[in-house]
Amino acid sequence: MPISDRLRLTLLASLAGAFALAGTVTTQAQSAIDAANEMAGILSSAEAGVSGTDMLAALEGAAAAGQPLALWRLGIMYESGMGVEQDRVKAFGYFSRIADQNADTPPRGIEADIVAQSFVKMGEYYRVGLPGAGIAADEEHSRDLLIHAASYFGDADAQYRVGMLFLDPESEDPNPLQGARWLSLAARKGHLSAQAVLGDLLFNGNGVPAQPVEGLMWLTIAHEATIGTENEVWVNELLTRAMSVATPDQRASAVNAAQVVGSQIASN
Repeated sequence: MPISDRLRLTLLASLAGAFALAGTVTTQAQSAIDAANEMAGILSSAEAGVSGTDMLAALEGAAAAGQPLALWRLGIMYESGMGVEQDRVKAFGYFSRIADQNADTPPRGIEADIVAQSFVKMGEYYRVGLPGAGIAADEEHSRDLLIHAASYFGDADAQYRVGMLFLDPESEDPNPLQGARWLSLAARKGHLSAQAVLGDLLFNGNGVPAQPVEGLMWLTIAHEATIGTENEVWVNELLTRAMSVATPDQRASAVNAAQVVGSQIASN
């Protein structure tokens, strides 16, 4: 089971438990308890080897009751074809239900990350279009959806994507300074691609004032975090290129800064 799903269940159970211990099991708290128990049962059954058909039926039942976690899992399943026949139209439907029904979820709420990522998913669908669902490519709407996830929910992946939109010279309103701002927000939350792109941007001063030490710092942080992963090669290329022209003092300062900032990010 994905870590994010385990986190959802843990938070739901913790919230419900806190209400119960306080002796204040309100209707909302009871709903959280019921949701936690039901989803825990569904996912535990999956781990125990329950058939895919029963698992799917259980998820669909929970989704019909409006549980965001169930809707999210079904969306991912249909988008990827994992355990079901791939159907991106159905996937879009599940993601859009989450976003439409939970747009005003508190940004630090229990299900905020699922809702935020649903906005990101919808943004991507609107960016390229989905003819089967009658969705035409709409870059403006795509951008609005991503900005909502990035600003209201503070979602790091959405902030990275918005930053890249502002860096795209062919976008409606390219703005490297705004791009750097959004990338910085995502980078400080540990988004590896944001760290690498921001580092390269700052080191070279592409449309922003050059800040070689800070740029090298972000490239160093990203490189250390991507060792042994599929992102290692391209991040290492950026770092190597920057290091080859940086001065010894710049390198030393960047490494020291990376240790401090990297530890701060890891502790958050």
